[in-house]
Amino acid sequence: MSFIAMNRFKITPGREEDFEEIWRNRESRLKELSGFVEFRMLKGPVAEDHALYSSFTLWNSKADFENWTTSEQFRDSHKNAGNRDRSIFAGPPQFEGFETIIHEA
Repeated sequence: MSFIAMNRFKITPGREEDFEEIWRNRESRLKELSGFVEFRMLKGPVAEDHALYSSFTLWNSKADFENWTTSEQFRDSHKNAGNRDRSIFAGPPQFEGFETIIHEA
């Protein structure tokens, strides 16, 4: 069954456009990986202290996702993460992984 990998990001109020621009301009190499199905960046509710975003990546299997996390493409796409303006973030990203148990289309 498929696997969904999500990262939740809490973004400092007023910095939403900066965060979105990082993702629009990133070098994505996901399509190079076997088992990659789709990527989405989702914008969620806005609270007083943050705006919530979530990256959503669909994989054919958990093994395909795990292969991504150890790949050259993963290292390349995350190489500049430590150089970003940390004030954009109202906290660290939170990873959530889900295995599909029921799917209806």
